[in-house]
Amino acid sequence: MYFYAARQPILNREKELIGYELLFRDGVDNVFPNIDGDEATTRLIEGSQFNFGLEDLTDNKPAYINFTLETLLKGYPSMLGKDDVVVEILETIQPGKRLLAIVKDLKDKGYTIALDDYIHQPVWRHFYPFIDIIKIDFLSCDVDTIKTIINDLKPYPHIKLLAEKVETYDIYEQALDLGFDYFQGFFFSKPEMVQSKALPPSEMALAELLYETSNVDMDLKKITDVFERDVNLSYKLLRYSNSAAFARRAEISTIKQALIVLGANEIKKLLSLLFAAQVSADKPVELIRLSLTRARFGELLAISHGQFKDTGMAFLTGMMSLMDAILDESMESVMKKLPLSNDIKAALLEDEGLLAKYLNLVKYYEQANWEAANALTKELNLGDKVPDAYHEALGWVSEQMQLMVNE
Repeated sequence: MYFYAARQPILNREKELIGYELLFRDGVDNVFPNIDGDEATTRLIEGSQFNFGLEDLTDNKPAYINFTLETLLKGYPSMLGKDDVVVEILETIQPGKRLLAIVKDLKDKGYTIALDDYIHQPVWRHFYPFIDIIKIDFLSCDVDTIKTIINDLKPYPHIKLLAEKVETYDIYEQALDLGFDYFQGFFFSKPEMVQSKALPPSEMALAELLYETSNVDMDLKKITDVFERDVNLSYKLLRYSNSAAFARRAEISTIKQALIVLGANEIKKLLSLLFAAQVSADKPVELIRLSLTRARFGELLAISHGQFKDTGMAFLTGMMSLMDAILDESMESVMKKLPLSNDIKAALLEDEGLLAKYLNLVKYYEQANWEAANALTKELNLGDKVPDAYHEALGWVSEQMQLMVNE
């Protein structure tokens, strides 16, 4: 039996990661829309107890989990630590005395409580003293209603507002102006603004290396030459090749030797990581994390699918897919600066080709769009390996992020 779950990041006003909403899926064929809410929550809690630790999916951030009335009555939130979970009360639950008693009890035990997809009703006033977060869907709630909610919440300043389904920069700005504290669904899909950002010399060297390594047959001499021109890059290469992950038979004495020790695939991963990290120094670390997840997930799909001689192309496509948000400009402008292969550009600019389908599949996972993910999985004939690839990618990314922190 397999356990499947995905996650969506939640950011604060400084665009720092504060937690993930966990989203349940029951296998490859039985997509989420066909799962009963009670069963979905039950299986998610069960999975956290017996299949994985919440920290594996949330990187030690709080997990935002939906609870139905039935699962609340069964006391399922208490199976998770109060610091590990935000209890989301589904919008389908009617406010009443029974729910109020549950909320009071959870609050007394120290749990953080959120109202999901909040629909404004006077009866919720009785709950406000015990509620920490109210989530508002910006696609279904008009501005006047939101302003009414904000006004009615003034006596309860402890309540934080979380904007859901923020899918454009205009809506994001609007939510900021309205005073929302947290945001979900926007940041990784669109750049915040369009402006030109020149790449400094080291970044240009990385761009050149990305191009050289995007070819199926890499020119080791050209790559070595680029590294040797940049002291900073050479230092990072040697540090990386010196890590415990690579068993060496002899000490490394040249740049070329370090490159040979790593091998083509690891070189590509290192360069993608360095480029994204360097050009996003003032960006949330979550951008790097998501870039790496897309990259590794795409690579694992390519390996499983067996349609590419060089699976590193899928890795590089995933890594570059967020470069518009990292550089705060359009993807068209980014691609003019990075002489990548035509297949990668077609995927990122035109949404064309097999690489684009891999990228779309990982995006469906990020959005918990299980119906679309299931359809594309079947189209590509990837079988039941996709959820495992996603979880493997998350684990790999955690290791890489630790490596970056320790540098």
